[in-house]
Amino acid sequence: MSDEQRIPTPDPPIRDLGYILNHLGEERAGYHGAVAPPLVQSSIFAFPTVAEMRLGFADEYAAHLYTRGNNPTVAILRKKVAALEGAEDCLAFASGAAAMAAAVFASVRAGDHVLCIAKPYSWTRGLLRDLLPKFGVSTSFVDGTDVANFENAIQAGTRLIVLESPNTMTYEQQDLAAVAVLARRHGLRTICDNSFATPLNQSPIAQGIDLVVHSATKYLNGHSDVVAGMLCGSEAILREVFKGPYMTFGAILSPHDAWLMIRGLRTLAVRMERVAASTARVLAYVEAHPKIRRVYHPQASTSEQADLSHRQLKRASGLLSIDIDTDDVAAVERFCNALRRFLMTVSWGGYESLAFPVCAVFPAGATVCVTPIPLSLVRLSIGLEDADDLIADLDQALARV
Repeated sequence: MSDEQRIPTPDPPIRDLGYILNHLGEERAGYHGAVAPPLVQSSIFAFPTVAEMRLGFADEYAAHLYTRGNNPTVAILRKKVAALEGAEDCLAFASGAAAMAAAVFASVRAGDHVLCIAKPYSWTRGLLRDLLPKFGVSTSFVDGTDVANFENAIQAGTRLIVLESPNTMTYEQQDLAAVAVLARRHGLRTICDNSFATPLNQSPIAQGIDLVVHSATKYLNGHSDVVAGMLCGSEAILREVFKGPYMTFGAILSPHDAWLMIRGLRTLAVRMERVAASTARVLAYVEAHPKIRRVYHPQASTSEQADLSHRQLKRASGLLSIDIDTDDVAAVERFCNALRRFLMTVSWGGYESLAFPVCAVFPAGATVCVTPIPLSLVRLSIGLEDADDLIADLDQALARV
């Protein structure tokens, strides 16, 4: 097999952030010294001999044969994200939901049982609650803030624990190191969604977690122009995923989107610094506002997991939820409709600030697995705008409540 058709052997783990974001995986001597890596927009790769083509088929995980398996541009992105997470390797998907689904499907079979936190991301919940039972796999949703709850819920057929720390909307955390110890003792695999924290602020693999999922649509890309997912872990497990759901389902990231993701990663560190600084100011404002009943954020003064936050999170990101002090949905709508700097939409983690009102999607009394979500809850994503402008916008909108 020619050198061009084989993914380079991964470098030793490198924790120099600037090197990872700006240089790792970019073999500039191979493409005329170009500073930006090339976009290899090719679906297939040719071989000079039958023997070399045979070797490509023998190990598609390591060869450039067909872009559904490997692509040179995607390979650069994989290398960078794996290094950020301290993982041996990484696979790139068309969405975070696809990455989670592939990780789960590769880890269970008919008759198995899964443990998951009580309030996961909605598409993770749908996968476990609605889709897996069709294939004979059951799931128990438990409060993940106490590791004992996982231990008490383990069954004879339990094979997998699905974590998301901090989780969606209300940002409960799980003690990743403690869950990893429990899982190893019982021979269980662990998966953690690390989208909220990013690899810059939390390292699940270093805590003993087996697989890490990212909705790379969010902070890793950071520009609201790509939908992508990443799955990081050991090469042995990722080869299982590659041979099974990755190649079979075909939910791969396109070379063009990978190229955009590489561009987005360049500014990850500076974006997260700006987001953290602005979020701290917005958090102080909303916690003191008389029209806000409660603020959800790992670093909120009302957080019951402050010790875990300090131990596990290097720094929290820009997601927080505010529970407006009203039972009148119309008042919540007036607040949201009055926002000018915050765009009202789904998702988060881009350069722009966003607002997501629960009342827009969930009916009254809606339940996320086990816990009702108040219709007065609004999730905010703090972007790169000036913090004073964001606070002023919230202030004028809250005056409408």
